[in-house]
Amino acid sequence: MGNAYTNAKKDLTGTSVTTLYTAPSLTTSIVKSILVSEDSGNADTITLTLTDAESSPSTFSLFKTKSISANGTTELLTQPLVLKTGEILKVTAATANRLHVVASILEIS
Repeated sequence: MGNAYTNAKKDLTGTSVTTLYTAPSLTTSIVKSILVSEDSGNADTITLTLTDAESSPSTFSLFKTKSISANGTTELLTQPLVLKTGEILKVTAATANRLHVVASILEIS
């Protein structure tokens, strides 16, 4: 088994659902942190979902319209989040060009 630390990052320039991270084949991924920062001076909201590739696929809301303060940074996780092969983290901004998202991830293969 090998361990690799990586990150996934997105500048949410639109309001469509955006893939932040997909767990690679034959890998368990442990998401240690998801930071969201707002840089326009306007409060906004973000939605974070997990798509399970194995069950048809099914989408689960982790955060639905989570508030992010103006010029603030928010840590979304209080505990690690485990992803199985093929599971997908997706983010959606309420308003374009305000939010940046960075996830810190440990991949175990």
